[in-house]
Amino acid sequence: MNLTEHFTLEELTHTSHRQFDNTPNDAEMANLVLLAEFLEKVKTLLDGKPIMISSGFRCKAVNDSVGSKDTSQHRLGYAADFKVPGMTPDQVVRALVASDLPYDQVIREFDAWTHVSISPTPRRQALIIDRAGTRTFA
Repeated sequence: MNLTEHFTLEELTHTSHRQFDNTPNDAEMANLVLLAEFLEKVKTLLDGKPIMISSGFRCKAVNDSVGSKDTSQHRLGYAADFKVPGMTPDQVVRALVASDLPYDQVIREFDAWTHVSISPTPRRQALIIDRAGTRTFA
C-alpha cells in the first residue's frame, strides 16, 4: 500500500523479526503517513536519490527485540533509519542540517546509516551515535 508516491506501508513497517505482528494502529498509521510525506521532502532535497529504509515503525515487541528504548520515535511511527546510495550518512546529515526541513532529530548512527524523526514540535537536533557515545553533530 502506497503512503506517498515513493514510500509504502510495507517498507515503513518491514522487520526481520517476523514472529511479531508489526501492524500499526490508527494513530501510528497517521504518523507513518506524515513520515512518508516528510521523506518525500528529504528525497527532493537529495536530488531524487533513492532512500533505502532499513527501519521505520516498530511495535513494542520489535522495538524491545532490537534493544531500543520505549521512548524511541520509531514506536510512534515518527522515525526511519535509511541509507542513500552514493551518499555517506555524514553527507545526508549535513544536507538536512543545511535545509529548512522541520525534522525533530537527524542522527548519523555508527557512520553506517541515517536516522531521521519528525514531531509536532520539531527540535532540529543533529547528533552522532557511535561506540564513543552520543554527541552533537558538528
